[in-house]
Amino acid sequence: MDPLSVNIRNISKTYRDAEALQDVSFRIKRGELFGLIGPDGAGKTSLFRILATLLLPDKGTATVEDYDVVRDYKEIRKITGYMAGRFSLYQDLTVEENLKFYATVFGTTMEENYDLIKDIYSHIEPYKKRRAGKLSGGMKQKLALSCAMIHKPRILIMDEPTTGVDAVSRKEFWEMLIRLKGHDITILVSTPYMDEAELCDQVALVQSGRILSVDTPQNIIGAYRRRLMDLSASDLYRLKEDMEAYEHTHSVYLFGQKLHLTLKKDVAEEALTEYLEERGHRDLNMKSISPNIEDCFMELMVKA
Repeated sequence: MDPLSVNIRNISKTYRDAEALQDVSFRIKRGELFGLIGPDGAGKTSLFRILATLLLPDKGTATVEDYDVVRDYKEIRKITGYMAGRFSLYQDLTVEENLKFYATVFGTTMEENYDLIKDIYSHIEPYKKRRAGKLSGGMKQKLALSCAMIHKPRILIMDEPTTGVDAVSRKEFWEMLIRLKGHDITILVSTPYMDEAELCDQVALVQSGRILSVDTPQNIIGAYRRRLMDLSASDLYRLKEDMEAYEHTHSVYLFGQKLHLTLKKDVAEEALTEYLEERGHRDLNMKSISPNIEDCFMELMVKA
């Protein structure tokens, strides 16, 4: 069996009357790129703060590299790099000053671990004298990652690092993460973007504090059993309303400028076309398609 980096057992967390996490359990192998995938409010931040020893669970246990998150928090902080969801570096310090400060906190220097961060830091090094608060979203992201990596952590925890940055920066960031795996670092990343899930070795799909599925992206997609249809017409929103009212509809949801539809039983396309044309829909277009992670997530939500 591959050695574990993270082991979460029956973790729960409640804020007043709101259950942020409900009996969450899963394991992450050492050196894995693991994605926690779900919408805002799903419980991703609460779980990552528990693993980073910034928040206490109400019940359950969790270990990071065999250290208990409650009892051994000092040891975990030495071996963990953490990127918060919001930019949390010192806005009035320059890029270089921020990096030197974090290196000093962990008892190291920029020079000692420069080889680890050079692929990331090289993008912002030309702006090393610029204050952090004046950087673009993508540059702030790269600086935060450099600071999280400067002490050569064994585990890297990143809470929605690509939220609010442009598509090019998102692509660059994931390329950096995949390269970092070569340094034998376990990487945990949370995201609301379903397309990023397919870049992970393993993912946990989470909704309302509960885990819907934990597996490789390929296995999650491979377990999808329903016929999935791509459907569009001239009036998309009225089309959705009519499909929600259709007696054989299992699920229907917006997907860009189209609908993704599953049915309770196999219905001939001719019968479906007739139903919609009777309701005045024009420019109908429908075809069977293969599911992606987002379709699997929606199906699991229907089951839950």
